[in-house]
Amino acid sequence: MAEQTVRIDGRRLRLSNLDKVLYPETGTTKGEVIDYYTRIAPRLLPHVRARPVTRKRWPDGVGTEAAPAEPFFAKALEPGAPAWVPRRAIDHSSGAKDYPLVEELATLVYLAQVASLELHVPQWRFDAAGTRSNPDRIVLDLDPGPGVGLVECAEVARWARTILLDIGLDPMPVTSGSKGIHLYAHLDGRQSSDAVSALAKELARAIEADHPDLVVSQMAKTARAGKVFIDWSQNNGSKTTIAPYSLRGRAQPTVAAPRTWEELDDPGLRHLLFHEVLERTDDPLSSIDPSDGPLRSYIAKRTAGRTPEPVPSAPHGEAPAEGLPRFVIQEHHASRLHWDLRLERDGVLVSWAVPKGVPATTGKNSLAVMTEDHPMQYLDFAGEIPRGQYGAGTMTVWDTGRYELEKWRDDEIIATLEGRPEGPLGRVRLALIRTEGDGEKSQWLLHRMKTDADGRPQRDGAAVVPREDSAPTTASSAPRASAVADSELRPMLATGATPGIATAAAARWREVWVEMKWDGIRGIGLWDGERLRLRSRNGNDLTATYPELTAVDLGLGAAPAVIDGEIVALDAQGRPSFPLLQKRMNLAQARDITQEAARTPVHLYLFDVLEADGRDLTGLPLAARRATLEHLAHATARVVVVPPVFDDVDAALSSSERFGLEGIVVKDPDSPYRRGQRTDRWLKVKHSRTQEVVIGGIRPGKGNRAGTIGSLLVGVPSFDGLRYAGRVGSGFGERALAQLSNLLEPLGTSRNPFIGVPAADARDALWVEPRLVAEVEFAEFTPGGILRQARWRGLRPDKDPADVVRED
Repeated sequence: MAEQTVRIDGRRLRLSNLDKVLYPETGTTKGEVIDYYTRIAPRLLPHVRARPVTRKRWPDGVGTEAAPAEPFFAKALEPGAPAWVPRRAIDHSSGAKDYPLVEELATLVYLAQVASLELHVPQWRFDAAGTRSNPDRIVLDLDPGPGVGLVECAEVARWARTILLDIGLDPMPVTSGSKGIHLYAHLDGRQSSDAVSALAKELARAIEADHPDLVVSQMAKTARAGKVFIDWSQNNGSKTTIAPYSLRGRAQPTVAAPRTWEELDDPGLRHLLFHEVLERTDDPLSSIDPSDGPLRSYIAKRTAGRTPEPVPSAPHGEAPAEGLPRFVIQEHHASRLHWDLRLERDGVLVSWAVPKGVPATTGKNSLAVMTEDHPMQYLDFAGEIPRGQYGAGTMTVWDTGRYELEKWRDDEIIATLEGRPEGPLGRVRLALIRTEGDGEKSQWLLHRMKTDADGRPQRDGAAVVPREDSAPTTASSAPRASAVADSELRPMLATGATPGIATAAAARWREVWVEMKWDGIRGIGLWDGERLRLRSRNGNDLTATYPELTAVDLGLGAAPAVIDGEIVALDAQGRPSFPLLQKRMNLAQARDITQEAARTPVHLYLFDVLEADGRDLTGLPLAARRATLEHLAHATARVVVVPPVFDDVDAALSSSERFGLEGIVVKDPDSPYRRGQRTDRWLKVKHSRTQEVVIGGIRPGKGNRAGTIGSLLVGVPSFDGLRYAGRVGSGFGERALAQLSNLLEPLGTSRNPFIGVPAADARDALWVEPRLVAEVEFAEFTPGGILRQARWRGLRPDKDPADVVRED
């Protein structure tokens, strides 16, 4: 075919020799290769974006199985490459080399045009400033030695998955298109390449220790016969791995194809050809390298671990909360003082930088420059952004509240904002009018309307001036409201871990604290100087449920505070008992609560403080927060200040088991408090295996359970919906069965809420809307995700279905 020039997204590109055969055994031409990369681009690009690409080129084709052709290994971008191909320099001993970045379809097509069949990338990305970031994913390369194949690699992958899930990482498999399987898991970007490589090495050694007959972690090729080699070294900052969805330069056009775990259970598992991959519509690996979303620009400008700002793992916004949308205005002492106005919209905070702040009068407007959308967690962010990071400087919350929207167009927004009681903003009707540009860096006027929404004259406000107590000192000086909004009461969550993983993590910290794990429910307390209000983890008001904690003066001082702890009920031996607490958790009538409180009193075990005397403490290290908590709270008949009792994981585990406790929590005393985030700087290690589940169905009882519940059908949320996790039919008392019947009857529905229910379980099922969360004990998960020997522990009204994650 003659040479032709095409335009791709405005880029001019010359294509040639489209009829040239690159895969002789299948007759696959360069034109078909370009077509594949064009069609797969939406799924491939998120996995390579901002990563330097090393290529294997076969300009004359790959040859045949009997006579394979040698590739041309390309690091530096060739001199004839189009000027519009983005590139970044990486230093080598022979000098700096410019590596291509594949940010758009046009670059991908260019690489296919020059027969770059294989695209290899590291596990790290460049940030917006061109600096190498920490890795945002970990990879294990399962490479079969002589005598084994994909089926054995799949078995090892399942073993690796169990361990990775134990440390809070959710891996997904990729059949490499060559020999083995790659396992990827997303990371938060806090660890260096060296640290991630060391972790991968320890994982490989642990799997080898448990399965020495099939697994080897040594690099020596002589040790691999009949075994699967777990190559952990590809997490090294200088190493690369074949990119997901890249073609392979094999005799046939196979692909490094993301797969599902169900596919790995197939005894006929094999590598996929490019046309088979094109027939698949979903990307199973999308949770590892999320595609575009409104927060992409925000995430690209920040590196988790280098800034105290929240850095979401995915660029997507949150589901909208109930009620009026929220806003925040932050005072930002950056290179130039300005105020940041952020309005909740479609799950993110649409943001403007306002150098002069909100105009005090209707006769003077303020310039507002649109910035990138921010995550919802930014509503309460205050702290010191370190020097060298984007937006470096001190940020405090100037005012926050909710707004009533009148108009939201691309060029005009009108809304009435109402700040905190006694806050500097008050209630004000504002208009934002776009005057120049579009999107980020577009310029707007911020105008104070002459009338309010009812047409009445709107009075002037106070002039906006920097606050004396917001000078750039430390995060602890940031002034805050004495009583935060309920939407901000999101506790920091621990990540599940094994004893080995917890010990390894603790060894990397400067110091380690170990607390006992109390078998209760989380309680966030708002102290107003006289009484305590309690909120559950999902925001439910628990104040009336536990009057022995909220109807008395707990002696926490005259200043307001926000505290974090566990509500527990003690058995006769003084041990926390979740079954006992169940008697209190679901009561609603005041009379019932009073009667049961006399029989089953509760205690509040405190272990953290978020605010004290109007100061936000979340940016401080745990050790500093603990010192404040100990000064604030003193042990009483109902309040216990939980001490870190050990600095040795094994000793703490042994003691907690001896005393019949649930387990331990291993904490880094340098860790800040991350509202609503699950962190690997708090690790929970349990003695027994428990799992939160969502109830989605009932199987009617038979025999002595006729007329009531025989078993519950339960599930665990997954990326693609509520994944069926099996039946729970034991551990119920008569009271629990009666309570469940009353709660589930109004939720009846004709729709099956689960994915993957076997026909035998669905045959006589009565489906219910998946609203209730429960907790079960179990022996293990099967490879298909079914709970074995599940036993009822109780309902969890403090949890929402969206909070449930697989804990194995």
